[in-house]
Formats: sequence, structure tokens, C-alpha cells
Amino acid sequence: MEAVPIPRLRLRVTATAETLIRSGHPWLFADSIREANRAGGLGELAVIFDRQDRFLAIGLFDPTSPIRVRVLHTGKPAAIDAAWWQERLRQPLVRRAEWFDAQTNGYRCVNGESDGWPGFVLDRYDQTFVLKLYTAAWLPRLNEVVDCLRAALHPRRLVLRLSRNIRPLAKEYWRREDGQPLLGETPDGPVTFLESGLRFEADVLRGQKTGFFLDQRENRRQVESLARGRNVLNAFSYSGGFSLYAARGGARSVTDLDLSEHALAGARRNSVLNQAVPGVVACRQEWIRTDATEWLAAKPTRKFDLIVLDPPSLAKREAERARAIGAYRRLNADALHWLAPGGVLVAASCSAHVSTEEFLGAVRQAARASGRGFTECQTTGHAPDHPATFPEARYLKAIYLRFR
Repeated sequence: MEAVPIPRLRLRVTATAETLIRSGHPWLFADSIREANRAGGLGELAVIFDRQDRFLAIGLFDPTSPIRVRVLHTGKPAAIDAAWWQERLRQPLVRRAEWFDAQTNGYRCVNGESDGWPGFVLDRYDQTFVLKLYTAAWLPRLNEVVDCLRAALHPRRLVLRLSRNIRPLAKEYWRREDGQPLLGETPDGPVTFLESGLRFEADVLRGQKTGFFLDQRENRRQVESLARGRNVLNAFSYSGGFSLYAARGGARSVTDLDLSEHALAGARRNSVLNQAVPGVVACRQEWIRTDATEWLAAKPTRKFDLIVLDPPSLAKREAERARAIGAYRRLNADALHWLAPGGVLVAASCSAHVSTEEFLGAVRQAARASGRGFTECQTTGHAPDHPATFPEARYLKAIYLRFR
């Protein structure tokens, strides 16, 4: 007897969800599904219909997540086949080819939903590529995805990174682990890459994100342009990216603050990697292991002409939002005690649960409360290789204030 083919998974959704999908939002939540023709399997394609039974969208189904469907395509029906995947990958890669030259071979190739690959991030570090998955829906399709990446990029090495919430499932059912090489050999240590002509290392196996904070590249370039002749404080310095840009830009000195000795060791190694850069050699560099928040809250013992505040996320969930806004205000107020007359404060936030308006408001409030006159020079958001096309994707913001 021939097997009866399984019908395509068909979903009908609430009116609100229908409106959101039509407006381009890439997530369908479980409580927005009104009707399904059957139970869906992890990673299968789910077709979403509107109230008139017309095609609305198609996406990856995940029965294990509150985000039940990650939308891939809207509009007219389309066949999601190998050719479709290849074209979907080609589009973000073509855009990146216009933005980077030989001086930068570390950048984001695919930025999740905002590049049409929901829950899927691909970063490049020279010839090592890192694929990070934020949804288990990609796990059943991983071989198909790797074939697509191999054909388009010919990577020397492809490393898999997994969001914490999907690691147990990946290991139990697919024998996939965080840091596992999908192509090529496991690196024997950090890999090196170029950003704006500076050399950095990335711990692609165990480092935060995919090994380096690629999203702050444009702010690092801006700090370089402000650094000449200044004594610079880089609080929450991690691996010293802002510091090396400042040094190349002509800073007299750079002081790094970080609680992690591992991070500071990486910053020192990055400095060594750039000893051929005259500004780095000439700049006096200092690395201090400390809790940066506590250090800034203490009575100032010296003054800095340029302070960079780029802390880890202070609100990892919505319930922490109000507390985080107050923490940003206090942190910036404390930092201003260390800022010399004529100095510049660069304050950044990567907390998605704190809006741009809330964060900028907290920094401005701290600046006004200081009683010092200041000029707001600029605010910045996401770098072009980190597009954010829907509200939940917008996390990065920074403000530049010059004090008289």
C-alpha cells in the first residue's frame, strides 16, 4: 500500500496577526493561531492564510517556541526550493560586497529576520564563517543550509553557534553542539581578521555573540576621529576594540576597564597584533581588572578627555526595563565626574528592552543634572550590515555629548 502524502501544514490566524504579517513583521506567535489543519513538525514549512482563505505567508514552524512561525515569504505563493534559498542568500551578500573592501574582512553577512533569514545569523572573520541559530526550526534543515553556504561562499571553515535555549534539543536529536565545525577543522585558538585595517582576534568557539562585537564598528570609527591628543577611558572594554581605534586616532593614553581577566588578556593580544600601527605603539595603554560600574561610582582620581561607556545589556527581559533605565542614568552621571572640561562622552546601549528614546533620555537627564554645559553632537544606531527592519530587532543606540 502506498503511503498517503501528508498535507501541507495550513494555518489561519487572528485579524491582528494578519495585519502585522502584512506590514512585514516576521513573527507569528502561538496564541495568534486560530486554526491548524494538523499538528506541525519542527522546521517544516507552514502556509498562513488570511480570513478570505487567500495565501498570506509561508514560514518555518517551531512547536517548541512561543514564536510558532518565523516568516520567510509574503505576498504571492512561492516554491521554497534550492533555487529560492540560493537567491535569498545572494541578496544580502551582494549588498555587503558594496560596503567592505580588503581592509575589512570581518562583518555580518546575514542578519536574521532583517535579511530574510529569521533566527539565523552569519558572520565572517576572514575565511572563517560563523553560523549562529536562534531557533530550533533550522536544525532539521542544517545540511541543506550548509550546502547553500558552501556553494555561495566557499568557506575554509564554518562554525556552528547555538542559542542557549536550543542547545539541549540540538544535542539530543541532531548531535549538534555549540562550537561544532560544520565545514573545515576546529580552530586551535582564536581566529584573526581585519576591521578598518586593524587586526583583531575572534573566539569563534566560545566567545560572546559569534566571537566579536562586529555591530560597534561604525562607532569605533567615530571614536577614532575624536581621539587625537586625548586621554581615553574605555569602560566595559571587553577585547579593547574602541581602545585600538582611539590609539590609532592619536590618543595620548587609553585605559581599559573590565571585570573579566579573559577579556583583558584578549585586549592585550589585540594590541600586540597591531604593533605595526604607529598610533598604537605611541599610545600609553593601561588595562585594569575591575567592576567598571563600581570604579566609576568611586571618587575620581584623574580626568579623561574622552569616555566610552558600552556596558553589556542592562535589561535582558522586559521586567528589567525600568531598573535598567535608572542604571543607565546613574552610570552616565558617575562617568561625568571623571570627564575633563571640553571632554566627550560616548554612551551606548545594547538593551533591546530599553527603547532608543528611553536610553537617550536617561543620558540627557544625567548630562543636565551635572550642571555642565554640553552639546549633543550626534546619535547613532545600527551599522549597515546589522539592519533592523522591525521593532524587536532594534537594540543598538549611542549618543555623543561634548561638554564645555
